[in-house]
Amino acid sequence: MLIPSSSAHPRVYLVSQNGYEKSLWVYCWTLTHGGRKTLPLEYRIQMTSVNSPLPLNTDGNTMLLGFEPDRRVFAGFDIARHQVFTGRSPSVQISVSTLNESLQHGLAFQTKSNNETAIGIRSDMLLFYSEHAGELHSLDKDSTYFDTINRAVKEHEVVESEILSYSQQRQMVIHETARWSRSSTFKKQVLNAYDNRCAVTRRKLKLVDAAHILPVKAGELSIDNVRNGIALSPTYHRAFDNGLIFLDDGMVMRLNQSAAEDLYRHGLDSGIESFTANLGKIHLPYNPEQHPDPYFIHLANKYRGLG
Repeated sequence: MLIPSSSAHPRVYLVSQNGYEKSLWVYCWTLTHGGRKTLPLEYRIQMTSVNSPLPLNTDGNTMLLGFEPDRRVFAGFDIARHQVFTGRSPSVQISVSTLNESLQHGLAFQTKSNNETAIGIRSDMLLFYSEHAGELHSLDKDSTYFDTINRAVKEHEVVESEILSYSQQRQMVIHETARWSRSSTFKKQVLNAYDNRCAVTRRKLKLVDAAHILPVKAGELSIDNVRNGIALSPTYHRAFDNGLIFLDDGMVMRLNQSAAEDLYRHGLDSGIESFTANLGKIHLPYNPEQHPDPYFIHLANKYRGLG
């Protein structure tokens, strides 16, 4: 749990976890588009209202963050590189593709032209990042270590024989990275990808499910992967699972006319007009790599007898 004790820079928090408490200092600004035509995918923070050098926490960790409110993800920067600066509002940059990738994997790493490692951080990984920021921002110094951490994030597995040569500290960070990434469940991945919004209605209301496109009961071809997932409110989730509605490979949610006619025949069609009014092109994740995979869409429609 994070307990804020100040709203000024740095924001001071008391981190309480498993009966252990420690202080955390945070410098954080909203990420905005960089504005450079030559770098259209660049986002940045501008460090306003602070003076150089930035005070650092002597009793715990200090983080330098950006927050992107649409995606609800953070960017982590190496505060050791930015504690001292010139000018009134220096800017620090990260690629939007790194932010998008963090939605899928929890963490995403970008080696910048100055060799700084900028990190995209999904919100559920922020506590992990706060504990290991210093180590993670040193990845640029060892390409093998960098590759190992990347695999731990994306594959959630660690081959012990590959890390025996690392220090105990690095082995611990690799294991912790894999453990935290593995705990990011299918539900978290899907709901984060869709910003906790129903793909059909775009509503949140804390009433959104993570639905499998190809259902689990279809067998081993159905996997817990964000591209086999879609965020749906409970009513549309049940309608989707029962074949009343289906997704086509144009990312359009459609009414299954055969199933609808069956409802008409049994006098169970009350309210279907308002129900179908929301159907159409679905709300998609920001990251194209998290969009529904046509492979799973085709398998799901075939499984449900929709051709």
